[in-house]
Amino acid sequence: MQSSDEAAISITATNGTFCSQSQRRYVLIAAILASALGFIDGSILAIAMPAIRIDLGASLAEAQWISNGYALTLSALILAGGAAGDRFGLRRAFVAGIMLFVAASLACALAPNAVVLIAFRALQGIGAAIMVPGSLAIIAKAYPKKERGRAIGIWAAASALTTALGPVLGGLVLSAFGGGIWRAIFAVNLPLGLISIYLLLFKVPADAPTEKRSLDLGGGALATLAFGALAYGLTSMSSSGEGHMAGPSIAAGAVLLVVFILFEQRRREPMIDLSLFRIGAFAGANVATFFLYFALSANLFYLPMLLIAGWGLSTAEVGFIFLPLSASIALLSGPVGQLSDRIGPRFPISCGSLVVAFAFAGLALLSHAGIHHFWTGTFPLMALMGLGMALVVSPLSTAIMTAVEDKDTGAASGINNAVSRIGGLIAVAAMGSLATWVYSRMLDASIRPGIPGFGEPVSTGLPPELEATRLAASDMAFSAVSLTTAVLCLVAAIIAWITVPGQALPWRRRREIDSPLPDR
Repeated sequence: MQSSDEAAISITATNGTFCSQSQRRYVLIAAILASALGFIDGSILAIAMPAIRIDLGASLAEAQWISNGYALTLSALILAGGAAGDRFGLRRAFVAGIMLFVAASLACALAPNAVVLIAFRALQGIGAAIMVPGSLAIIAKAYPKKERGRAIGIWAAASALTTALGPVLGGLVLSAFGGGIWRAIFAVNLPLGLISIYLLLFKVPADAPTEKRSLDLGGGALATLAFGALAYGLTSMSSSGEGHMAGPSIAAGAVLLVVFILFEQRRREPMIDLSLFRIGAFAGANVATFFLYFALSANLFYLPMLLIAGWGLSTAEVGFIFLPLSASIALLSGPVGQLSDRIGPRFPISCGSLVVAFAFAGLALLSHAGIHHFWTGTFPLMALMGLGMALVVSPLSTAIMTAVEDKDTGAASGINNAVSRIGGLIAVAAMGSLATWVYSRMLDASIRPGIPGFGEPVSTGLPPELEATRLAASDMAFSAVSLTTAVLCLVAAIIAWITVPGQALPWRRRREIDSPLPDR
């Protein structure tokens, strides 16, 4: 009788994949459901954060760590998680990641306080670090090359749909059933996860490990400590009781980051191949990625706080702010990718970054002016932001993949994925401190104790003059965040234009036939 690994090798030998044609659809369904776990969980959390803060009595710093506890372990360990699939087999690693993610989700749903929720969110991130890279990798391994593009397209469309509808449905549920229903956001992961696990274990054969790669757990631990210390220091700046720890924590994080780089340079199989950053186009595309996802994460985390806790909008309305982003990326990524193939990725990335910068600058001006019109102000600007990100996402992937040799594309993609998540981690930490500082500066010291903190819902009615002061301070705090991120997007556009290769634009080609210019 054949073992599961022998059976997988036998199937691979006959059709180039580890499973039969009839079993591939189960792989695709399981991958879509598993991806939905992370997408739904992450996008709804920002909308539910005001309700979580009221229910658990969480401060702004704790709210930041409810997001960053997950982002920290995911961003630091995602490359090691991808290597686990190669070492132990994709199905085995994928199932383990889903199991850990679901178990941690249930613990989050039952968390009695913010500290416990933060701890289990970090555990969720470890599960996601194995699950997220596994979802796409197992599709690629299950489908032959001629069918792979269609399968990945279905997966991407379904992922975009869940990302778009998740916050809308979540906002409606929160509005209909009250803030206490936030725990269901985590509990809903159980049925989705169980279906995925059942399909993978009972409908899909095991795949054979491809190579005995090192997981580089030492590098993962150092990365977690380094970015954790940096995030803690940046977050502490917004917490009056822990402000004295900001400087030492940031310094410790910087030292640990240097230690991590030296450690990786000396390993035979490092988690991150640092030599890739010697390639100018690769380094530039990753710097642009960091700034863009820094800006995106900061606005998507703090804007719902302003709209719900500041402007008093319902979660049902605010849930729609994520819709333009997901819809634009889903509808435009294909055409933009084709445009990028024709004219090169430089122009779409730079142009898209500028569009995002204009959108965030518009949000800053809107909140600074105290104009509280969601459907005629905020929503159109979020749609503009979605258009800009749609121009960026696919060309960024193209720039990353074409900057390196074919043998390094997997490592390059993993690094870029980690960079985008680290950008989000640092953004939530740093911009919270900026928002708190501006908010406090706008309030008179004598009235500050009677007014809730930035992004904290008002539990009792305030006198009209204090409510007006609180609202003006909230607007100014978010305006500072949005203006800062607009500048970073502008910097990303400049960096992309300087470093990312690009062919001549269609209307310039004829002029440059006789006197070609060197590629920048």
